[in-house]
Amino acid sequence: MPTYAYRCRECTETFEINRPMSESSSPAPCPEGHADTVKLLTTVALTGSAGAPMPAADGCCGGACGCGN
Repeated sequence: MPTYAYRCRECTETFEINRPMSESSSPAPCPEGHADTVKLLTTVALTGSAGAPMPAADGCCGGACGCGN
């Protein structure tokens, strides 16, 4: 089950909830009982298989954009 992060606008606490994707947009009261919360955008780190080296890239985006780095 995915974990979603929320922040309470009243007490400014950040908290996480495990819930099905079908409930991802449902309201989530904070642990202190406040109802004014907002879902935070989180990032997911994608890595290669364990022990496999990451491919080398030229520049900021592999050189495809012509940025010259």
